[in-house]
Amino acid sequence: MKKDQSASFKQSTVLPWIELRVANQSRACYESHSHDEFSFGMIEQGQSDYQNRRNIHRIGRGDMVTINPGDVHSCNPEKGTWSYNMLFVDTAKMGEVQQDVLQQWGWDYVPFDHDLVYNPDTSLKFQSLFHALRDDASQLACHAALYDFVASCWGIIPLASKTAVSPCHDINRVREKILDEIDGAHQLNDLANEAGMSRYQLLRAFKNEYGLPPYAFLMDEKIKRAKRMLKAGQAISDVALQLGFSDQAHFQRQFKKKLAVTPKYYQSHFTPSPQKNPIGK
Repeated sequence: MKKDQSASFKQSTVLPWIELRVANQSRACYESHSHDEFSFGMIEQGQSDYQNRRNIHRIGRGDMVTINPGDVHSCNPEKGTWSYNMLFVDTAKMGEVQQDVLQQWGWDYVPFDHDLVYNPDTSLKFQSLFHALRDDASQLACHAALYDFVASCWGIIPLASKTAVSPCHDINRVREKILDEIDGAHQLNDLANEAGMSRYQLLRAFKNEYGLPPYAFLMDEKIKRAKRMLKAGQAISDVALQLGFSDQAHFQRQFKKKLAVTPKYYQSHFTPSPQKNPIGK
């Protein structure tokens, strides 16, 4: 039997209780089955008949499916191939995040209300989460993306729009910690403990006060410092190391995202090129 190469799987190295599945130009059909985890994902190409319990839907590109733990479901492409990205999240961990976001306790988890998501904001939040996990972004970035997705999925108004937090609160301590430890691998739990808040409260309050969530604030500060270091003539590899990037390639990707040019190109405009000796000298 020919081996199916259309599906690939990955256990997140950042949040190991999340599994990623990518189907690319797949012809696979699935019999009715269920998962112990929350599963949700987006169709990238093609069409399929999607049955969740007794409900049958025709889904296509851009549609996002949501499947609760234990829901019996099946998905079968209509004709030809289809492609999709899926995430499988441990039920207990998802419940912990939901409790943090909803600020309510006493239940294991909150199920999805519907089989499909029609909210464009939620779809964008899913894509951000999937890409962060796929690209092994920092734990801080992945956690923030997950919290944003959960808040959007269950229709939560961002905390920052409901409660103003004074900069004199311990939020400022978190900012100072990030600035003082620019090369550190900051954990959301540690930053939340520093502020005396829940993880979700910290994410919302920090963004409300400083315009960016902690992981984006940290990256923004790294790039600003990188520009100064590159102007001073420091080697690109040294800049990447001193600012805590995982490697030079990671630094270059993040730098280009912010400035649309590579560090080498940027630096070339501020440091003189070596002069070639004239022939014969």
